[in-house]
Amino acid sequence: MYHLPVLKNRRTLLERAEKFISDVYFTDCNLRGRLYGESCPLETIASFLTPNRITFSEASKQNFEPYEVGGTFGPTWWTCWFKVSMTIPESWRGKEVHLLWESDGEGMVWRAGQPVQGLTKEGEKTSYILSECLKDEEPHNITLYVEMACNGLFGAGQGSMIAAPDPNRKFSVQKAELVIFNRDVLKLLTEFEMLVDIIKELGEGEQRGYQALFTANEMVNLCDPFDPSSFSKAHSLAHRFFNQRNGESQHTVHAMGHCHIDSAWLWPYEETIRKCGRSWVTAVNLMEKNPEFVFTCSQAQQFQWVKSWYPGLFSKIQHYVKTGQFIPVGGTWVEMDGNLPSGESMVRQFLQGQRFFNQEFGMYCKEFWLPDTFGYSAQFPQIMLGCGISNFLTQKLSWNLVNTFPHNTFFWEGLDGSKVLTHFPPGNSYEMKGKVEDLVKTVKNNKDKGRANHSAALFGFGDGGGGPTQQMVDRLCLVRDTDGLPRVQMSSPAELFSQLQAESALLCTWAGELFLELHNGTYTTQAQIKRENRRCETLLHDVEIASSLAICQNKTFVYPVEKLQQLWRLLLLNQFHDVIPGSCIGMVVEDALNYYKDIHNDGAALLLEACEALESKGSSSAVFNSLPWERHEVVQITDGTDEPSLALLRAPSVGVSPVKETQPVTPVSVTPQTDGSVIMENGILRTVVSKDGTLASLYLIGANREAVSNGCAGNQFVIFDDVPLYWDAWDVMDYHLQTRKPVLEVVNPAQVVSSGGLRGSVGFTLRISDKSTVTQEVIMDTMCPYIKFNTKVQWAESHKFLKVEFPVRVRSPNATYEIQFGHLQRPTHWNTSWDWARFEVWGHKWADLSEHNFGVALLNDSKYGYSVHKNTMTLSLLRAPKAPDATADMGTHHFTYAIMPHTGCFQDASVIQCAYNLNFPLRLIQCRPETEAWSAFSVSPSSVILETIKQAEDGKGAFVARLYESHGGTVTATLRINFPVKEAWHCDLLERRDTTQPARITPEGISLNFRPFEIVTLLLIL
Repeated sequence: MYHLPVLKNRRTLLERAEKFISDVYFTDCNLRGRLYGESCPLETIASFLTPNRITFSEASKQNFEPYEVGGTFGPTWWTCWFKVSMTIPESWRGKEVHLLWESDGEGMVWRAGQPVQGLTKEGEKTSYILSECLKDEEPHNITLYVEMACNGLFGAGQGSMIAAPDPNRKFSVQKAELVIFNRDVLKLLTEFEMLVDIIKELGEGEQRGYQALFTANEMVNLCDPFDPSSFSKAHSLAHRFFNQRNGESQHTVHAMGHCHIDSAWLWPYEETIRKCGRSWVTAVNLMEKNPEFVFTCSQAQQFQWVKSWYPGLFSKIQHYVKTGQFIPVGGTWVEMDGNLPSGESMVRQFLQGQRFFNQEFGMYCKEFWLPDTFGYSAQFPQIMLGCGISNFLTQKLSWNLVNTFPHNTFFWEGLDGSKVLTHFPPGNSYEMKGKVEDLVKTVKNNKDKGRANHSAALFGFGDGGGGPTQQMVDRLCLVRDTDGLPRVQMSSPAELFSQLQAESALLCTWAGELFLELHNGTYTTQAQIKRENRRCETLLHDVEIASSLAICQNKTFVYPVEKLQQLWRLLLLNQFHDVIPGSCIGMVVEDALNYYKDIHNDGAALLLEACEALESKGSSSAVFNSLPWERHEVVQITDGTDEPSLALLRAPSVGVSPVKETQPVTPVSVTPQTDGSVIMENGILRTVVSKDGTLASLYLIGANREAVSNGCAGNQFVIFDDVPLYWDAWDVMDYHLQTRKPVLEVVNPAQVVSSGGLRGSVGFTLRISDKSTVTQEVIMDTMCPYIKFNTKVQWAESHKFLKVEFPVRVRSPNATYEIQFGHLQRPTHWNTSWDWARFEVWGHKWADLSEHNFGVALLNDSKYGYSVHKNTMTLSLLRAPKAPDATADMGTHHFTYAIMPHTGCFQDASVIQCAYNLNFPLRLIQCRPETEAWSAFSVSPSSVILETIKQAEDGKGAFVARLYESHGGTVTATLRINFPVKEAWHCDLLERRDTTQPARITPEGISLNFRPFEIVTLLLIL
């Protein structure tokens, strides 16, 4: 060496190398300051501002006014189009020439009418390459357009990222000029950066860290930033270091480009379309330059958007899907919430997603991809396998607040015993940057060392889009096989999972749900969205069944295939994991509620058409029952003239019955008491409603059992302070439980509303605060085993949580909650940290607490948050977060819940059927006076539920029937169909016939075998 050996001062040498590549310090004389050479101003910049997101062809025809760099434009969510004219100096021949463009908005460069690159300062994309090596024959006079969205990568939060957007924010272009770009400087900077990171990450205890330190120091000695001829010596030192190879046992990191784009979150749906365009066109550019670069991309909805908004880009994507570089993953319509959508909705996510990928790309996804969702239902493994998917990738459980999940690579066993190979990237991120830190973390964090020697590293800016950059690709290529770091290979999900499968002999199995110990406020936030989701799921269920029956009854009826697909896709879009959980800005809530309105309006019209085809129009009324059991219940009848009246009706399973009133065995009696309370009784239940609306008693007459706990009251409204640590709409913290206050102030005490007979009811109003009230009608119907609470809340709180409690006379270590196609148990005690971390949990239409031979079920029509601790059953009703929507949940809310004491177990007490009945109303239709009752489908035993009847996706003359075992037992069931079926086949959830499995048709019906919680789908050929 030509200089003295250096002293071993690690700190000075490390900082010397850092300052040599700093973009803050010593840029006048360091290497970073040489990244750009000469610059040249643009000839002209002109702009045009619009409140709308418009096409390029429309924008290019507008009047553009001169724009000065630094001038502001806006406000938030508007779009500013720039027309940029430039002349590249002749003297720059042979140089790499860039348009340098820095702005606080998100940009898209358009050239010759096509989108060519995204520009986002936050996404490290601030220049567009005009020429890689300027030649004489290349155009020197260029006109481009830049479409600037008036929002950042993460929207426009006022003061913090997740705050409600600032509607009046202004944006600007801070820099717009032509520059010479020194590619050799960037290459050297990348080598320095990786060496510096190795020094930091490997630390003082590693020999390899010191080798990196001295290599970097020698490179600074050899490299003169002002003399490019000195670079080669520095390169060769770096080359020698990075080419020192690993041993054979080293961990392999499968690097995959990725760009997680939330379909809506801190920005509206419409902006997501442009985020996809900006991010994906940039990824396609990387593919053109890096044949080994692989990009994984989920959400069929986003592909559909790009297809319609950017057809040229979509054609390129189709090409790169064929070459294996652009890889569609996930198989679902959107990356949906993993808790709240119904079982059928989850099936439709895969059905719509997989069919789209097959139609557009000729392939089905083999891996389910859900990296950012707030927990994962125990029915996912079965649904995945039923859709041709055997692998699963997420990382969200790394966000657990209390317990560290014990695995990164394992088999996940679902409710029915189905197993899928599951991988959580150990780097705990889906937006790595290709840095040394990411690779070291991936190896260190791997909780299955010795069992799994391969891991995924997903790199690219995410959430708000952006995706990978060339620099990330360069970093990873530099350390493909460098001693001291894991091996790195550009890879695909298929490659990763085939390696994990090949070495899976020692992997552990996790059985049951993957519960996220965080974000459990999302079971309750934005109650209106959750209510509309449930109602729309119910409506589409009924439309499909009525339309299927209409085809059998009426040969002229046409099944509304296209319209139903459109409505389902809207519903599935709103199940995205920041929309149905309520963790989005107010604009998104508005869009979502408008989509629900469209589903209601169009769905109601479809239902009417189908019901009219079911029965000839006449002067009489009938009821349509879409559920697979006979119902005997009180219905409100409206004939258009008189006041609505009540009738006790029987309705056959999946069928129609004319309105014929039946007499109750025991009418409801309603008896006011001198103390202001009211006693209601219907032969099954007797309840005492106190004047404050609480239940002093709820008595199951036949069993001689009181359900309400000694000295307590049922239906007790309680309010809590609800101030989380950061994630406002997302989180409710354990400490909120210490702030419980009962709602005690009575505005209107209990008074009789319906005096008995078919229905008895009592109404009352409580004041929650000076801003909020709750008004309720407690309803007891004849023949009904549960009491309903029709509730209206005027809600204007801030950071409060409203719940209702039922302390019951039941002792059990576990409560049961309905989930998709089944139910599961969770503890009612807080013995371990795993138990108490579930202080707030999710469930669907019901939860039950039972001891031997007696229990109490809590049913609802639109709620998802529960907690059962010891013997108190609690239903979560409303929250009041202020970010990212400052007006979340403010206003009027309507919902119904019910309480149902029962003997025996909840399965035998028909709790499941009662919860369905509460959610699926009998629907009134018109019929001729001579109409007879008829039933199209029925199932026995009652443990098997016929969930869905629809026309098969691939054609007329074939129907799909989906059933599931709901009790958790092995059973043989019979499906009776009262119209001629030519053939019946088992099929998967994508409706692909299993030719090895014809269904057995007997004179009694189709005989089917079920294991516990199994989903069975049949293809019925008429």
